[in-house]
This record gives sequence, structure tokens and C-alpha cells, in this order.
Amino acid sequence: MRIIRHQASNGTIQHAALQPDGTARRIEGDILGSFHVSADVVTPGKLLAPLQPTAIFCIGLNYRKHAEEGNAAIPQHPVLFMKSPGAVQNPGDDIVLPRHLQSDEVDYECELAVVIGKACKNVSKANALDYVLGYTCANDVSARDWQIKRGGSQWCRGKTFDTFAPLGPCLVLKDEIPDPNTLRIQTILNGKTMQDSNTSDMIFDVPTLIEFLSGSTTLLPGTVILTGTPQGVGAAMKPPVFLQLGDTVTINIEKIGALTNPIVEEAA
Repeated sequence: MRIIRHQASNGTIQHAALQPDGTARRIEGDILGSFHVSADVVTPGKLLAPLQPTAIFCIGLNYRKHAEEGNAAIPQHPVLFMKSPGAVQNPGDDIVLPRHLQSDEVDYECELAVVIGKACKNVSKANALDYVLGYTCANDVSARDWQIKRGGSQWCRGKTFDTFAPLGPCLVLKDEIPDPNTLRIQTILNGKTMQDSNTSDMIFDVPTLIEFLSGSTTLLPGTVILTGTPQGVGAAMKPPVFLQLGDTVTINIEKIGALTNPIVEEAA
């Protein structure tokens, strides 16, 4: 099943299930609890991020070729940082370049996002996918200057500005993606392919990440896990390629779709 979240004509926020014939049917209930697809055909309004996360856990240096392009050692354990849920942005809406806290080095990162569907703690790798609701595309937008030079050795400042966590365009339930580590993943910037890899290049696969993150820690329903980015980030280009006013960036993930956002500057 493919689920979208949208603003209906009456202003309410609703979920709908996309149908093979191109229509959408209203979902009744809570996608993080009990829900069912009704017979009511709806005309989707403004497309929103598939959910408002309860938490966003992010993994750094999780693709082998990405670690190589940055001359970084392969980590022994997943490298964890977090984004604020307030950083979430909708498909089609603007990624805003920070100007109050000035950044001139804002980068793209295509990532597979995992959505946890039920609370879990201390789960094993063997049954980790039982707790997954589904998957969506993410762009782990990153202000490299604040991440690396001015972040006090922590990544969160450079990773969690407003609009720095676009999600979408839909949530694909896990029954359509039985193995999340077999998916082609890309970033397209202004029509040019910048990242083109496969989730099979992850150092720590999705079940391993869930096992690690749930260790002595409760992952609540609605937790989103960003699973790392492959090689081809703008900071690794020679010369570096950072997002600029007027750019358009698209994240493509096989079996999920395309997440596109234009780039603007923060108002003075």
C-alpha cells in the first residue's frame, strides 16, 4: 500500500491510499495504530510529508563509498545524530538556505527513511522489520559549515535548520518492499545526477540499525530513521557544489518515488 498525507479541501489533514487506477481513497483511523481504507474516493489537496515524526534519528557514514570519498574510517558502530521534527518539509515546498545564522555550504543528501509503526525496545536484528510501518524518501539537508567548522564537534546544528528534513512523496508500506537494502537511490540537482547508488552499499543494514537504535531505548510509533547517504555529496565534489537560490533538488528511490524541493533563501 502507498499512503499520502494531504490537506483536504475543507482544511483538515487526512491520509489516503493511492490506488492502482490512479485514484485515492480516504483512510480512516490512525496509520500509527488501527486504520482501514474506506470506499470513499477523494481528490487529494496539497501534498504533505507522509507523517509528522515523533523523533528523527539519523545515521552518518553508513555507505562504504561515501566513507571512502571523505577519507573516513569505516565506523565500528552506527554514527548517530538527530534532527528536530520541526525540520520536516513537505514535497514541493521550499528548502530554505539559512541567512540569520548564515550558511554558504548547504548540501543535499538522498536517504532512505524508515518509519517505525509500533513501539519497540531491545529488538533483535532477526525480527526488527516486524516493527517497521514503511519507507519514504528523505533529503538530509546539511549546512556543512555549521556541521563541521562551527558546530562544536556536534552535527545537530548544521543538520536541523528549518526545512532541512524533506520527506515524501508517499509512505510505502513494508509489504511492497520486503528487503529495503536492494533499492536504487539518487539525487538529481537541476537535472544532473549527483548521487546514484544502491541501499545494498550500507555498512549497517536496516535491521541492524533498528536493533542498535532500540538498544536500551524505546522507539515510539512515528519514529523516522534516516539511514545515511551514498557517495556524491556536494561537499566531496572538486570544486564543492552547494545548494543555491533557484536550484531544484530531487531524491529518487526505487519503488517509492521522487521527492522534489526548490531552493530559496531565508527572508532578511
